[in-house]
Amino acid sequence: MKNSPSLLPLLRSRLQGELLALVLLHPDQEFSLTDLARDLGVSHTTVLREIERLVEAGILADRRVGRARLVTARTDTPVARPLTELIEVSFGPRPLLADALRGVAGIERAYIYGSWAARYHGESGPPPGDVDVLVVGSPDPDELFDVAEHAGRRLRREVNVHRVSPTAWASPSTDPFLTSVRERPLVELELESESEDED
Repeated sequence: MKNSPSLLPLLRSRLQGELLALVLLHPDQEFSLTDLARDLGVSHTTVLREIERLVEAGILADRRVGRARLVTARTDTPVARPLTELIEVSFGPRPLLADALRGVAGIERAYIYGSWAARYHGESGPPPGDVDVLVVGSPDPDELFDVAEHAGRRLRREVNVHRVSPTAWASPSTDPFLTSVRERPLVELELESESEDED
């Protein structure tokens, strides 16, 4: 079972959180209602209701181009940055990738590294383009590829997964890649479910 996002009690629904994540974490993009409905797997009417509320609240902006209604994040309000950061923590790459990797056999640990990890550690800047993930263990490469493809579609950004053996990760190394990863911020993904924690 998926863990509930930490921000969920403050939102109307998981759908609202996922919708906000799509739009707020891509502040330079416009989304049609059709795009949002397809990506979220819900009806056009359901998306329309949520968009109406969020536009009225001043969180999103919309405009019409012909018959299409385009939606984008408002970045000019006092709540824009803190809300985006909260959505990023609760519905962004970290929880989504943890959910995606949780069921993959052979993974001992997994981390986000690179620019997204730096954002999670407080480095300011817009949401980065791609997401870099380090997997420690011996999972099936094809399964990892499938997880990365699926997560990339959900996040609307490329997900790059790099696999290393537990021995290589635990040992001192002169490998330039591992040296670079260790020197920069890392965010460990929580791969145990809440039910496993309670056992």
